[in-house]
Amino acid sequence: MEHLSIKEIHERLQELNGWEMSDYSSIYKNFEFSSFKEAMEFANKVGEEASHQYHYPEISIKNSKVTIILTTPEEGGLTYKDFKMAKIIEQLV
Repeated sequence: MEHLSIKEIHERLQELNGWEMSDYSSIYKNFEFSSFKEAMEFANKVGEEASHQYHYPEISIKNSKVTIILTTPEEGGLTYKDFKMAKIIEQLV
């Protein structure tokens, strides 16, 4: 699986709500919840689904905010796999 071109990345980002490119090798999104408990529950759901997909995002939690970063390091950048995982994450909110 090859990493996506800049053009492909921009096209795929338009299909997602609120995801941004932090550099040419990753995308991220911040999710806000009403409590730390809800943030943890969401992060756990993402972790569970990520293990099913064999695709492991970087997840950080600060108070009621969860930041998720997606990339495919073994391919040197973003792949279709990252955008598939972003769509799955959106369904978990």
